[in-house]
Amino acid sequence: MDALNRDTDLNYGQSRKYHIITYGCQMNENDSERLAGQLRGLGYSSTDQIEQADLILINTCCVRESAEKKIYGKIGELKRLKTVNPNLLIGVTGCLSQKDRDKIFTKAPHVDLVMGTHNVHQLTDLIKEISQSRDRVLAVWDQAERLAPDVPTVRKSQVSAWVPIMYGCNNFCTYCIVPYVRGRERSRPLADILAEVRQLGTEGFKEITLLGQNVNSYGKDGEETIDFADLLAAVDKVETIARIRYMTSHPRDMNAKVIAVIKHGQRICEHFHLPVQSGSDIVLQRMNRGYTTEYYRKLVEKIRSEIPHASITTDIIVGFPGETDELFMQTLDFVRSIRFDAAYTFLYSPRSGTPAATMPDQVPLAIKKQRLQQLMAVQNEISLAINEALIGQTVEVLVEGPSKNDPDKMMGRTRTNKIVLWNRGKEQIGQLISVRVLKAQTWLLKGEVAD
Repeated sequence: MDALNRDTDLNYGQSRKYHIITYGCQMNENDSERLAGQLRGLGYSSTDQIEQADLILINTCCVRESAEKKIYGKIGELKRLKTVNPNLLIGVTGCLSQKDRDKIFTKAPHVDLVMGTHNVHQLTDLIKEISQSRDRVLAVWDQAERLAPDVPTVRKSQVSAWVPIMYGCNNFCTYCIVPYVRGRERSRPLADILAEVRQLGTEGFKEITLLGQNVNSYGKDGEETIDFADLLAAVDKVETIARIRYMTSHPRDMNAKVIAVIKHGQRICEHFHLPVQSGSDIVLQRMNRGYTTEYYRKLVEKIRSEIPHASITTDIIVGFPGETDELFMQTLDFVRSIRFDAAYTFLYSPRSGTPAATMPDQVPLAIKKQRLQQLMAVQNEISLAINEALIGQTVEVLVEGPSKNDPDKMMGRTRTNKIVLWNRGKEQIGQLISVRVLKAQTWLLKGEVAD
C-alpha cells in the first residue's frame, strides 16, 4: 500500500484538507455532517477543490443500481489523484460499503478505508489506525449492538439542521434495500434528541428536521413509553426553534394522534410527505407497503379536514414488476383524485438483493419512461393549479439565502415547504418574513416582501 510516508504523529490532520462527496438521502447528508465534525476534530479543514484534498470520503447510496454504477465510476476516477499524491487517504462509507464490504478493495485497490453505516462514529479512530498501521482498514458491523455515541457535527446550513431520531427500518418493502444496509429500527432517547434540539436553538438555528427512515415508528423499539406524537409535542415546546419538520413518514403508521399534535402545535410545519408509491392496490400489495389506496385516501381526508391549509407531497414509482397499463391508469386516476401539491416520481429500478428484482413480468424500460412522462404531465398540471391558487396571498417565509441561479434573488420556504423567490432586499438569512405571492410556477412561487 502507498502509505509508507504517512505521518504517525497524532497531529497528522493539522493543516490538511478533506473533501466529502455525498450521495443519497437526508440520512446520508446527516452522516456526512458527522464525518466532517470528526475530521475537524483531527485538525482537517474542508476544501471544495478535490485535487487539494489530503483525505477524500465518498458517502455512498445503493438504493438503485444505476447510482451504484455511478459511484464505482467516481471511486475509479480517484485513482488518478492517488497516483499524483500517494499520501492521499481515500475512504468509502455509507450503504454501498455496508453491502459490498471487501468487494470495494478488490474493485478499487487504491481505497484505504471501507466503513459501514453502523461505524460512522468511529472515523477518528479508524483514520488514526490507518496512519499508524500503514495498511487498509475494513470496518463494517453487521448490526449496531447499541446506538452510536454522539460525535461533533459540522452543519452545512446556517439556518436548518438535521436531527436523527432513529436509525434503520423494519418495513422490508420488496423494492428497497435499506433494511439490509441500515439495520433494524433503533430509536434515540427523547432526552438526547431534546438536548440536541435545544443546543441547535442556542446556536441560532431556526429550523430542525427530525430524521428517520420511518419517523412514525419512533419509540416502538425502546424502553420509553412514548411515540412519535409525544416526541413532536415535546420538541414543539423548544421556544428557540421556529420551525419543526420531519421525514420520512410511512402512511401505514401515520395516525390521528400525530395529526392532532401538528394541528395544535406552534412550530410544527403543516407539510405531510406521505410516499404512496402506487395508486394500485395490486401493486401496493406486491410492494409490501401494508396499506390500501382506500386507507391512504381516508388518511388524506383526515389531514385535510383537520388542517385544511396543509400541503401533501408524495413519492411514486412507475413500472414496478407486474404493473400493466390498466394498473398504471389506476395510479394516474389516484393522483388526479388526491391532488398532491407535488410528487417525486421514479422509474422502478431493479435492486439486486431485494425480492422485487427477481419478480416476473419486469416492465421494459421504454414503457417505464413513457409512463413516467404521463405521470409527470398529470402531476405538474395539478401542482401548478395548486400554486396558482396562492397568488395574491401573503405567506410566511424562512429566509435561507440567495438563489443559486440568481444572486439578486433571495430564496426561502413556506411552512408548507413551497420554495419562494423574491428580489433581494435588507432581509437576513434565518429571518421569518412575509412575502406576497405574485406568480406561480410548477415547483416554486415568486413574490415581493410584504409591508
